[in-house]
Formats: sequence, C-alpha cells, structure tokens
Amino acid sequence: MTPGGPGVSPGSTAPDTVFDPRTPDDGRHLSRRRLVNTAFTGLVFASVVVAAIPLIAIMFYVLKKGGGVISVDFLTKDIPILTRSVGPGMGPAIVGTLLITGTATLMAVPLGILAAVYLNEYGKKNRLATVIRTMSDVMTGVPSIVMGLFIYTVWVLRFGLSGFAGALALACLMLPIVIRSTEEILRLVPDGLREASLALGASRARTIMTVVLPAAISGITSGALLAVARAAGETAPLLFTIGAARKVNQHVFSGANTALSTQIFRNAQQSFAGAQDRAWGAALTLIVLVVLLTVMARVVTKRFAVPLR
Repeated sequence: MTPGGPGVSPGSTAPDTVFDPRTPDDGRHLSRRRLVNTAFTGLVFASVVVAAIPLIAIMFYVLKKGGGVISVDFLTKDIPILTRSVGPGMGPAIVGTLLITGTATLMAVPLGILAAVYLNEYGKKNRLATVIRTMSDVMTGVPSIVMGLFIYTVWVLRFGLSGFAGALALACLMLPIVIRSTEEILRLVPDGLREASLALGASRARTIMTVVLPAAISGITSGALLAVARAAGETAPLLFTIGAARKVNQHVFSGANTALSTQIFRNAQQSFAGAQDRAWGAALTLIVLVVLLTVMARVVTKRFAVPLR
C-alpha cells in the first residue's frame, strides 16, 4: 500500500482526482427540479400579469373618461340641481365621503382590534371566542344592502337620515374584516416574544401593548385599509341611510348627506352627458382618495411603529 492511502500519490497528501458523490440519477433529478422550479416561476409571473391586465384596463379607462372632468371647481363646488346640466361639482360628495368613512373607521377599527386581541390572546378556543368568530364569519357574508336595511329599520326610522346612520352601516361591514385580518396577523407573532416579555415580569396587557401589537402593526394596518377601501366604495347601505344632499353638510349626526359612491350610482343612471361626466369624475376622485389614504397610512405606520430589539 502506498503512503497516504489509495488514490494518493507517494509523498503527496492530496488526492489525484476529486470525488463527485453525485450519480447520473442525481443529476437527472437536479435538472428535473430546476425545470419544475422554472416552470412554476413562469406560471406565477403569468398569473400576476393576467390579474394585472383588468386592473390596469379599469384604471386606464377611468382615467381617460374622468381625467378631463377633474378641476378645482369639480372638487369644491356644489352638486347641480338639474342632473342634465353640464359642469361641476362634487364638493359635498367628497366631504360626505370623508366624514362618513372616517366616522365608520373610528368605530370599527378600534373595536375590531380589541375583539381580535381577545380572540387570540385571551379567548383562544373558549365558547365566547367561538361564538364571536362564527358571528364574524356570518357578518362577512351578509350582503351590504341587507346591512343598509337593518340600519334603516333600527336607526333611520327613529332618528332620521344622517351621515352617522351611513357610518353605522359601513362600520358593520368593516368590523368582521378588521377582526378576522387582525386575528390572523396576531397569530403570526412568535410566541417566544410573548414568553420573553412575561419572563421579564411584564403583565399580559403590557406585553400585548408593547410587544405583540407593535410586531403586528403593519399587518393590522393592511387589514384596516382593506376594510376602509371596501367601505368607501359601498353604495347600497348609503342609499337607505344618508338620503341626498346637494350642499356640504358637516354635521354627521343630523341632516341628509351624500357620498361619492351614491353620486356615481345616481349620475351613471342618467342619459345626460353632464351626469355621465360627473359619474366618471366621481369614480376617479374616489380611487384617488383611497390611494392617498393608503399611502398616508403606510407612511404613518412606518414612522410610528415601535422597532423590536
């Protein structure tokens, strides 16, 4: 036997050849995995393109039809009395949308987050938590027009039409979305973070406020924005709750109001060119408002989120 063992030259400690443990079968399997990976990557990109095509088409068409209508007068002046008249504006509808959606958000988002915290951090699998989850799932599937009729029956018939009645209807639609999305995000927070905080002597409430919620703030914001976007575009609940107004009504608790979604619905039904133009302009304005609110919420969340160390 030569010094250094088989495969080693005399006086040398390095092998003459490099041993490759892969067999021909391993090489074929590796090529097959690469082929499958490439195929599925291409399928994912193709799916993204297919999903983006209708979105881009809608945005382009709305921008084309409504871009020429948008002006300072359109955004600030009152709604014309005659639907056949040509010209601005949608000022009262913009103010009404912000007031009604903002009021609904103030009611639904905090309540939904608190409910989700209870479900994930306290209730777990007990009977009350099961009932809340079931009712939340049921509310998610309730048609928006049914929610509008419900608020019309229990609120409008007693207190009259108002922006607050519309906000109640929208809040009922937003609540299950906030609850379910927030609960799912809280489940993704590692239990090790909770255990470390509790081990240091923090109470459960303090752990939730200073550790769990900051870790989940980005996902919670996404769920809240999804709920706000749905509420801002709802029409059916508002038809039964806010009435109709042609001037700005800043009093959310009294008097009829209006919103961009209801103005889109009413003007789009008309055959007059002026009404059709206002409908397209209101649609574009609503899209821009939702995008601006989303960007602002993202910036605020990133600025004030507590970093975990």
